[in-house]
Amino acid sequence: MENWEALTGDVCRVAREAGIFVKSERKNFRRSVVQEKHAHDYVSYVDRESERRIVSALRALLPEAGFITEEGSAEYRDEPYCWVVDPLDGTTNYIHDVSPYCVSIALRSRTELLLGVVYDPSLDECFSAWKGGGAYLNGERIRVSDVARLEDAFVMAELPYNAGCYALTGEHLIRSLYGRVAGIRMNGSAALAMCYVAAGRFDTWQEAFIGKWDFSAAALLVLEAGGRVTDFYGSDHFLDGHHIVASNGLLHASLLDVLKEALPLNL
Repeated sequence: MENWEALTGDVCRVAREAGIFVKSERKNFRRSVVQEKHAHDYVSYVDRESERRIVSALRALLPEAGFITEEGSAEYRDEPYCWVVDPLDGTTNYIHDVSPYCVSIALRSRTELLLGVVYDPSLDECFSAWKGGGAYLNGERIRVSDVARLEDAFVMAELPYNAGCYALTGEHLIRSLYGRVAGIRMNGSAALAMCYVAAGRFDTWQEAFIGKWDFSAAALLVLEAGGRVTDFYGSDHFLDGHHIVASNGLLHASLLDVLKEALPLNL
């Protein structure tokens, strides 16, 4: 399979269909159907049914690919290609009827990302990218920002569920950046936060203790939009890790310097 552009279009349609389902189910959603996977990390029938639909559709598109999925409905057995699926990123937002939340789908080989699609059904925004083809929002090309000074940066500083290991890092980030940068925000969706960096809405973002399904699709979007993605140590080999920094590239070193002063425990 080499026509990544055409396949990306097909995946956009799969993501949109799943997103429409997720949004429609929110009208009658009840918190009583929610289960807690880990402390403050939730799942519901919506996540599971969205994943089932996505996996079925993707299998038809590329039968030779395996799967890494958040809810574990399919497996990866060292196939040459692998779909990485988050059927509902931002579940806590969704449970509380707060935007944003999204569907995230990536395709990777054993060594690199090949395409990524993130769909936000609340705003009907479909972010997409394929290897070497650029990054797009609803078909229009997007680029990272050109902000070069940390003092001018609009940053995302998400706090992961693993508070025991991340609390000191989070506190350090707030102390170091609050009052120094243009603004700090949290949105509750790793995938969309990274897409906002790709679109130039935000300049930097970082989070640790997250899954491949949280960042894979959006990481390609940032890279294809001209930005940079690394782990917390500044390595470009982030695909199989769980800590990610995404930026417009110009601010990357500055953010890494701040992080190095208080890296999370058990990173």
